[in-house]
Amino acid sequence: MATSSLSISSLQIVAWTIWIFLCGKCLDNAHHHLVVAASGSISALQLKQAKALHETEWWFNSTSNSSACHWEGITCNAGGSVTSIDRSDQGLGGQLKLNFSFFPNLVSLNLGYNSLYGPIPSEIGMLKNLIDLDLHLNVLVGPIPSTIGLLTNLESLSLDGNQINGSIPPEIGMLKNLTRLGLFSNMLVGPIPSTIGRLTNLEYLSLSDNQINGSIPPEIGKLKNMTDLVLYSNMLVGPIPSTIGRLTNLKYLNLGDNQINGSIPSEIGKLKNLIGLYIRSNVLVGPIPFIWDNLTYLKYLDLSVNYLTGSIPYHEGNLYQVEYLNLSHNFIRGEIPVALGSVLVSRLWSLDLSYNNLTGHISPSLIHIKEIDLSHNFLKGRIPDGFNQHHKSHTVIGNRGLCGQFEIFPPCPKSKKSPGSHHKTKIEIVVPITTFIGFLVIGSILFFRCVFKEKQFELRESKNGNLFSIWNYDGHIAYEDIIEATEDFDIRYCIGTGGYGSVFKAELPSGNVVALKKLHQREAENPVFHRSFMNEVRVLTEIRHRNIVKLHGFCVHKRCKFLIYEYMERGSLFCVLRNVDEAMQLDWSKRINIIKGTAHALSYMHHDCIPSIVHRDISSNNILLNSEFRAFISDFGTAKLLDPDSSNQTLVAGTYGYIAPEFAYTMTVTEKCDVYSFGVVALEVLMGRHPGELLSSLSSSSSSSSQNMMLNEILDQRLPPPNYLIGRDVLLVATIAFACLHTQPKSRPTMKCVSQEFLSCKKPNVIPLTTVSLLQLRKQATYMAGSGFAYC
Repeated sequence: MATSSLSISSLQIVAWTIWIFLCGKCLDNAHHHLVVAASGSISALQLKQAKALHETEWWFNSTSNSSACHWEGITCNAGGSVTSIDRSDQGLGGQLKLNFSFFPNLVSLNLGYNSLYGPIPSEIGMLKNLIDLDLHLNVLVGPIPSTIGLLTNLESLSLDGNQINGSIPPEIGMLKNLTRLGLFSNMLVGPIPSTIGRLTNLEYLSLSDNQINGSIPPEIGKLKNMTDLVLYSNMLVGPIPSTIGRLTNLKYLNLGDNQINGSIPSEIGKLKNLIGLYIRSNVLVGPIPFIWDNLTYLKYLDLSVNYLTGSIPYHEGNLYQVEYLNLSHNFIRGEIPVALGSVLVSRLWSLDLSYNNLTGHISPSLIHIKEIDLSHNFLKGRIPDGFNQHHKSHTVIGNRGLCGQFEIFPPCPKSKKSPGSHHKTKIEIVVPITTFIGFLVIGSILFFRCVFKEKQFELRESKNGNLFSIWNYDGHIAYEDIIEATEDFDIRYCIGTGGYGSVFKAELPSGNVVALKKLHQREAENPVFHRSFMNEVRVLTEIRHRNIVKLHGFCVHKRCKFLIYEYMERGSLFCVLRNVDEAMQLDWSKRINIIKGTAHALSYMHHDCIPSIVHRDISSNNILLNSEFRAFISDFGTAKLLDPDSSNQTLVAGTYGYIAPEFAYTMTVTEKCDVYSFGVVALEVLMGRHPGELLSSLSSSSSSSSQNMMLNEILDQRLPPPNYLIGRDVLLVATIAFACLHTQPKSRPTMKCVSQEFLSCKKPNVIPLTTVSLLQLRKQATYMAGSGFAYC
């Protein structure tokens, strides 16, 4: 009986176990069905969306039987419906095949910078809620579908950088919410549709680099919110419509490289916010109107390669902000306005008036404009003294009436003084009765000796005059102002200290601010530091460049020596890069401009100065930044003027980590020493820190890991990654930097080559920085150095 009872109990246990298991499965199934029933159509839509996305093959390891909301680049709303697809810069490939009907809530579709090919499906018009459509930099072909007009909520449309053909559909005018329209670099033909005038919210329009013909529709004047209108490199004809004067918010207008005719409408003068005006290479005729009278923000003006006549319209102050002025290859006559080179247009650094019918003399005030071309005109008289120290002969060739300065011109008659000549610079000196450092001055009262330049064309001012004309001061008055402003160099006004001296900030009675570099007492008595001090004075009084710090004056006395510079609000590049908050303000665009500005200044020193000047201490400490983050090379105490008849051997100078490797064993200074230092600084700006560790690892035998690093990995991680446009500049800078860091000086480019490469319009192909390894970068740099830079 006992055995039978035990057996029954075992069977019961087994039965109960099976019953519990089956009931559990039933409960699970019931729960699953309840969930599906509760979710209803949303779950069905999610499955459809996942299937449609899975079929594109743009997501590896994806499955079509679950929600896609957790996939990379996918954003969903609270109900689980896809609202954003962002798969830009992924190298996807394939055609744009996506069942758009399953995405009724999609507001953003970004598939830019891939290798998508084929046409844009007309079904894209089903995305009625779409706000942002970005398909730029693919290989899309065929026309823009007319169904694009159904996307009435669209605010941004980017189709640039494809092979889209056909004409711009008039239905584009239905996109009344559009603020940005980019169609440049395609194969578009036909006219600009007049319906574009309906896009009254449009701020940016670029149709450049296509084959668009016809005239610019007058309806363009209805786009009153427009800030950027870019139509260059097409086949546009007809005149510039006068209605363009209604675009009062316009900042950049580029109509270059077309066949636009007629005259320049005076209505352009109403564009008071204009910064850049480019109408080069057209068929414009007639005189240049006073279009810039009201254009107080204008910085870049290019009217070259047209048929313009008349004289250069100019009156005092109407070109004060202009930095780049190109009127070359026209039929402009008359004299060059003397004031173009004066302090009234002190920002002007590039002036091209070549291939015109200009007459008269070359004013001495034009000498210091960095880039100038006056060739192939009818200029006459003496070339101003010192012109050959700043510019080459090709900048004035083709003017048969000129004399002096260059061997290609005859010497000027000694008995006559051309109106182009000028007197020597005056010197104001206040000194003690005894002689000091070679200056012989008679005086009755022992006083400080302060030396200041005085420009001939400026008038002497009172004590409260403008300090930025400090050369107008009497040395005594200037010195008193400085002592008063710093309370006799009180420590409270000190903004920096180094081995050479201390830097003080001084605000003068006029309200202008300067920086004073004062030697320490011990250094002031040291002959080595004195030579360095006087060397800096000698160099900076002879050169002028928009990216070289300006020296306003200096003072020499047995008790103190100081230099007077323009004040740089941001301080040194070194300090800015090491301050997190300031480094964040130094975005990629500003960093690229700092590198370019430094390159242009070094090119000027090496190739436009006679004799050439080598700085010998290019480092982030010696690059100063003003309030706008513009770069200025400073500290010329160790600069050397190269003697072509000498070995130029010298003692080691410079900052550790920036000195060219060959200098340690040759002790010979050349321009290539600065080139190497520039390469270090360029990488430092990109990386946000000194690249010493990276350079050491790349040169070591076990550098495979560093060689395989990607360019984006070494960039300053405190900033967001650069976008695709600025990414081209970053890639160019990085390539040039590695070329400058070549161990063999002969393999490094010259700074002139580097400068011209930066000035050229040609940029590297857009390549994701995530795909560029340092090994590839160094190979490209070696190739550039071996084959010669494109613009040398």
